[in-house]
Amino acid sequence: MAEPGTPQLVWLITGTSSGFGSALVAAVLARGDRVIATARDPARIQHLEGDPNVCVRQLDVTAGAEALRAIVAEAAGVWGRLDVVVNNAGAGFPGLLEEGGSDLLRKQFAVNFFGVMDVVAASLPHLRAQKSGTVVVVGSRSAWKPEIPGLGPYASSKAAIASLAETLTAELAPLAIRVLLLEPGAFRTNIYANSFAGRAIPDYDALRTLSATRFASVSGTERGDPAKAMAAVVDVVRGEGVAQGRPWPGRLTLGEDAEADVRAKCKRVLDGMDEWSDVVRGVNFDA
Repeated sequence: MAEPGTPQLVWLITGTSSGFGSALVAAVLARGDRVIATARDPARIQHLEGDPNVCVRQLDVTAGAEALRAIVAEAAGVWGRLDVVVNNAGAGFPGLLEEGGSDLLRKQFAVNFFGVMDVVAASLPHLRAQKSGTVVVVGSRSAWKPEIPGLGPYASSKAAIASLAETLTAELAPLAIRVLLLEPGAFRTNIYANSFAGRAIPDYDALRTLSATRFASVSGTERGDPAKAMAAVVDVVRGEGVAQGRPWPGRLTLGEDAEADVRAKCKRVLDGMDEWSDVVRGVNFDA
């Protein structure tokens, strides 16, 4: 529970029927805040309706900008404000890049990239009017480790949303709106529940089989606890607990595996620049 005298925040959270979304709703309510819990299928979150601090709404992030503006506007009117908008809804559509092609990429980006942007754009007028607020974007450590066959569509969408979040950070800072990019590693959220998509190309049969087996073996073995992760997120947003006295992180890596992957990628990039430093620095016009 929040300390006496701390403000009661209103959170709009997408994708609350399972995984991080469900865990975040529980963490937010435990602090005494209010939640507009949304899901593509509201029947899956009906159990939340008896709580006076919860408002359940149907929201499909792929519904389009106009539809989402109307849904968010109605939701913002429930308690007269929005304080935190969490873009959690997402999906993973595994597939080898040539087999899935641009069709699979478009399907993946419709949820994980364009859907996020539409929710953010629908929410910002309300945050701008208040001259305050927080936008949370759930990215992934896959943006740092995309070199896993079959992960291309998902990793690409998460890399794109990470760049979007960084630009939003710069554009919204003068308006007193904060942005928090989460980059979790492997947590027990069942994100890879879908089968490999695309037209089978015989040259990839062995690789596809190996990759699909690997994906199927992950569920239930992840070390990350969604409840602990989302409790930390609430701490950061509220400036409590593990975030007490710390500066706003902007970007928050979650999980030892994610930390290892980020550090490894940074080292590879820096080592590569060092190895090729003469070429990197040798392409300017002669003085």
